[in-house]
Parts: sequence; structure tokens; C-alpha cells
Amino acid sequence: MIYSLITVILALATCYFLLPFFNTLAGKQLGMGIFLTPVFIVGVVLLVLFVGLIAGSYPAFYLTSFNAVEVLKGKVRAGMKSGGVRSTLVVCQFALSIFLIIFTTVVYQQITFMQERNMGIDKHNVLVIRNTSRLGTNRDAFKNSLDDLTGIVKSSYTNNNFPGVNNTTVFKSAGSEQDHIMGLYYADYDHMDVLKFELKEGRFFSKDFPSDSSAIILNEAAVKEFGFNNPLQEEILYNDSGTPLRYKVIGIYKDFNFESLKFKVRPLAIMLTKNANQLMVRYEGNSKNALASIEKLWKTQSPNEPFDYSFLDENFDELFRVEQRMGQVFSVFSGLAIFIACLGLFALAAFTAEQRTKEIGIRKALGASPIGLVVLLSREFTKLVLIAFVPAAVAAWFIVDSWLNGFEYRIDIDPLVFIGSGVIAIVIAWLTVSYQSIKAAASNPINSLRYE
Repeated sequence: MIYSLITVILALATCYFLLPFFNTLAGKQLGMGIFLTPVFIVGVVLLVLFVGLIAGSYPAFYLTSFNAVEVLKGKVRAGMKSGGVRSTLVVCQFALSIFLIIFTTVVYQQITFMQERNMGIDKHNVLVIRNTSRLGTNRDAFKNSLDDLTGIVKSSYTNNNFPGVNNTTVFKSAGSEQDHIMGLYYADYDHMDVLKFELKEGRFFSKDFPSDSSAIILNEAAVKEFGFNNPLQEEILYNDSGTPLRYKVIGIYKDFNFESLKFKVRPLAIMLTKNANQLMVRYEGNSKNALASIEKLWKTQSPNEPFDYSFLDENFDELFRVEQRMGQVFSVFSGLAIFIACLGLFALAAFTAEQRTKEIGIRKALGASPIGLVVLLSREFTKLVLIAFVPAAVAAWFIVDSWLNGFEYRIDIDPLVFIGSGVIAIVIAWLTVSYQSIKAAASNPINSLRYE
């Protein structure tokens, strides 16, 4: 009971000091107020009583079950064979550790896959300037001056805030009454040069075609949604202001991921605009130099307005922030679980070495080498880790596969992750018990036999 109470006090103190770090890691705003609630206080008291009773009652009942005569005759067996409960606890601890290692590894592999996947656009080296309406009548002049700057490849106005699409609405194909749901956003002539998506057929908007004000460009998913065989010969009806407007399909572009990789690419259309509230700027070279040049130009065009910007790749990375934080939290929990498992294994190794003192002394007296004794003692604990690996691997496989099924674009589960996690657990176990094993193997057999 006293040990349990001391442990709770240390745990609360640890929580108090580590809570700010956890909030930063997990992106939460948890406070210590819950520790002062009556429910929590009663729960802690009950936990102290429960742990103290369970931990104290087992050895009490175990010891009182011995026959006094057999104890005096030395017939009570000890060691690994009588340590079923201890061994089971160590197996459970290592099973949890192996599971967390596997899950954490897969989470990081999926995050890396999402970050490195070819999304169909080039999200790197693109600066997004928000609220360009602050430029007023200088928006065209700002864009033209921007395109002339050294290191600026191209810029494009758009009303869409990537990732995602701001508008999802109903369309019809000409001559049909069937409704089709499709995402829509507006962009100018240079949009394709900035995002670098690819056309499958047709063309993009061009200043050489004044009729492009009533043109529309679809992605491959939209063509499948409408069921077009010859999409460049089709027209789309869009009811924006009460009267259906006709838009000529002039181009089909390859699908690109404009949303999270958790979802399949949806039908998406682009219409023409000359001005919008966001300006996407593709630059080359150092991002700091490009940012400084763009901000300087902004100040000349709109000196009293704030320069609000972001980077396109960082905006997309925000989609993975939950998974990244989960991976970081699981990494910490994995470390804690491994540490706790090592404590249990270290205690079990010390207990076993103590119980096998006579056996070790006899083996050494008969010529056993220290290396052989270390292997002998470590082999018992290797079996525990291997036993722990089986249920941990099975549970991890099903849970990880279920988690990955939440992504439309996902990695395949690599068996090497499971093998590597098992090897890591075995190495950790060997390192943990090596001190006790080497200590027992190096002891003088005379002292061991005299002790017995």
C-alpha cells in the first residue's frame, strides 16, 4: 500500500511537469483541473487500495500455501518454473511493446508515403498569397510586376484554397436531366503552369480564345461521372444565377489529389477568372529570397495592408498533422512500454539468477564457460519474447490493416516491419538480462555452493 501511494504521488508530479510537453506533442490543451475533481480523487484512492491489495495478496497467499515440513526439507521448487505469473506479466508487457513498435512504424511509413506520393501536381516551391483583394485596382499590376521578378516562374489567380475545393455543386450535361455532383473552382490562364498538372486531351484556357469565358475544363473523374465518350464535343449546364448557363468542354486534365489522400479523387471542374482573392506564385531557388522579393513588391503596391501568405506544400502537410501527432504520441508510448517491460524483465532475470545460484555454481565447477552460462540464462527470456511476439504480431496486423483501410491511397503492410520489431524486442531483452546473466556467470562457484 505504501509503495502504491508513493507511486501515485510520483505519477501526479510527473504529469504536472510533463503535461505542457504532451500538449505540444499532441496539439491539445489539457489542464490539471481534472486532478482536483471528486471523481478523480476517489478513483486514485481506490486505485491505491486495489494495486496494494493485489500486489500484496499474491505473495501472501502463495507463501501461506506452503507446507512447513516441505519447506524445511527444501522440497519447494523455485525459479522460472514457479514464476508463471511473473513470466506472464513480462510476456504481456513485451507483447504491448512489440505491438506499439509495429503500429508506430506503419504510421510513419504511411505519413512518408502521403508526403512523397506524386499527387498529380507539383506542390513544392509554390507560395500562396491570400486576401489579394487588399490590392484593390492594383491586382493586375501586382501580378504583372511579380512575373517580371528574378526567380519567379509564373503566378496565377484562383478563388480556391488548396487543399480541398471551395464549391461543390450540381451540373447537367446538355440534353440530359440527370444531376451530377462536381467540385468547381475558378482560375486564370496561368494556373496550369503554376500547379503543373497534365492535360490528357484538349487545351487549357488561352487569351487567344475570347470564348473561353464560357468554357470549362474537367478532370478524368468528371468525365467518368458524366459518362462522356467524346468529352471535347460536350457542353455542361451550370445553374449559377437562376438561368442555366452553357459551358463548352475544351480540355480534360489528369486527376490530381486536391484533397486528403484518405479520399478518392472526386469530379472537379475549372472555370476561367481573371481576378480572384488568392494568388499562387511558383518560384525557383531559395524560398527566403523569393519571399523577400514578393513581400517588397507587395509593400510598393499596398503599403498599409498586411502580407498574408503560406506555402502550398505546408498546406497539404496539414492534412497529415493528425497522423503525424499520433505517430509522435505512439513513439513516446512505445518508449514507455519498452522501458516498463525492461524493468519487469530485469527483475525477473535477477530473481531467476538468485534462484539458480546452486545450478550455476555446479555448472561452473564442471567446466561451463561464462559465455555458455550467459546463453543458458538468456535463452529462457528469449522464449518469453518469442511467445509475446505471436499475439502482438497478429493483433497488430489486423488493427494496422483496419487503420490503413481508412486511406484511399495506402501502403502495403511490409512483413519486414514485423520481423524487425521482433528482432528489436529480442535485442532489448538480451541487453536487459545481460547484466544479471554476466554477473551470475562471472561469480565464484565456491561462493555459490557455500551459499547453498
